[in-house]
Amino acid sequence: MDSSAVIIGASGGIGGALETALVEEGVFAAVHGFARSRSGAQHLDLTDEASIAAAAAQVAKGPAPGLVIVATGVLHAGGSEPEKAMRDLDPAWLAQVHAVNAIGPALVAKHFLPLMPKSGRTVFAALSARVGSISDNVMGGWHGYRASKAALNMLVRTLAIEERRRNSSSIVVTLHPGTVDTALSKPFQGNVQPGWLFTPDRAAMQLLDVIEELRARDSGKLFDFEGKEVGF
Repeated sequence: MDSSAVIIGASGGIGGALETALVEEGVFAAVHGFARSRSGAQHLDLTDEASIAAAAAQVAKGPAPGLVIVATGVLHAGGSEPEKAMRDLDPAWLAQVHAVNAIGPALVAKHFLPLMPKSGRTVFAALSARVGSISDNVMGGWHGYRASKAALNMLVRTLAIEERRRNSSSIVVTLHPGTVDTALSKPFQGNVQPGWLFTPDRAAMQLLDVIEELRARDSGKLFDFEGKEVGF
């Protein structure tokens, strides 16, 4: 109860479920939820570094965060679909998807990792995706989403190396939540095998179970919802 937890993207399906689960568990002295759609002290826009810094300043007023989860991501927006072929590539969309999926979480790390304790077990986790694994890509398509999540994985690997120098017990990872029944996956749920479409509540509990089992040696890696490492 001497540390706090932070959820970035707390208005989303997975983020909201994570925030609720952590509050109900009562393990942390405080649970801070931030989102672009929230106002006041709970507002955080991944594309606006000033809002990230302001959120970090709010958290810094209380117990140091022992857990930070970035539960955000964009796959499609404004009626658009992920690219199916190179002819669909659009520079504006590529910039937007990288801003939200890779640059935003990196900026969260920039402002929140320094708030975490310099000793003892701490966890910084960002939601990634199996399709962000270069070695696992056998189907192609979804260029921007794949590339931005691959970039996120590399950024987190690099951040993990740096954070280990500050706290040898720190854990900095990316997590693949599986296919979750949220707005992000809604257009593609017809392709999901029976039993593999998770509710946000189930996904949140699975992710928290994986986080519970992580150790310092796991820092810098990508794990799925079953705790299995996914190769980059």
